[in-house]
Amino acid sequence: MNKEIESLIKDFYEHDYILNEELATSIFLLKNLEKPLLLEGNPGVGKTMLAKTLAAHLKTDLIRLQCYEGLDVNTTIYEWNYQKQLLHIKLFEQENNRESIESKIFGMDYVLKRPLLQSISAKKPVVLLIDEIDRADEEFEAYLLELLSDFQISIPELGTIKAVSKPLVILTSNRTRELSDALRRRCLYHWVDFPSKSKEIDIIHKKLPNIDEDLANQVVTFIHHLRKSGLNKPPGIAESLDWAKTLLLLNEANITDEIVKNTIGSVLKHKDDIEFVRNKTVQDFLYPID
Repeated sequence: MNKEIESLIKDFYEHDYILNEELATSIFLLKNLEKPLLLEGNPGVGKTMLAKTLAAHLKTDLIRLQCYEGLDVNTTIYEWNYQKQLLHIKLFEQENNRESIESKIFGMDYVLKRPLLQSISAKKPVVLLIDEIDRADEEFEAYLLELLSDFQISIPELGTIKAVSKPLVILTSNRTRELSDALRRRCLYHWVDFPSKSKEIDIIHKKLPNIDEDLANQVVTFIHHLRKSGLNKPPGIAESLDWAKTLLLLNEANITDEIVKNTIGSVLKHKDDIEFVRNKTVQDFLYPID
């Protein structure tokens, strides 16, 4: 194994994030090829946490852009500081030269930087997380292409602004819609799957070192069966941890039907999913997994 990749795995582990070699290689390439990394996978598999851990690993800032339908340039790149512009227009109004006034008030001093512009304006490389890009529309994807390929942004009044330092860009997608080929071509790619049973037990032990081995095994076995049950919203790693914490707080050593009935809200967040589980028995979800 490459020594830097091996070091990444160890350092991420110290930051409570367990990397496999394949994902660690993707992070290694992100750092060394200076290309964005697109992470796709089900909700709750740790895509967002990966970006946060990378920022901690690099001892740098994390700039996060949470995507949603209708994102526009003013929200993501920049907008003008209109109050400051109006104030200075009054100060400059004695000047009769309109072009001179415009050149003064349409400069970087009058720009309010939003996440994308902040990321390329930083003096040292930051981690830029473009979270849930699949929630935004194709028009926003078009905004991103220049940044993802050339690490620069074009602003009509100011021209092209190149990155002071290139950010490490991570995009996440839950695949609620298909992303454009143009965006995919500009990125490295990694599919983040739910962890194996043994890896998820390791994650729980890392976060909750006092948990009993048998209880951790029961939690993960139950969760893995839920993920195969065709639920509306399968539980992620965060839900596994929440349930394990809940059982520890209640001093429970085993999962029983009564415990499931009283605590399933820590795991499932959809009424139909909860009803599905309550109509089963614990043993339906605790038989061994290969």
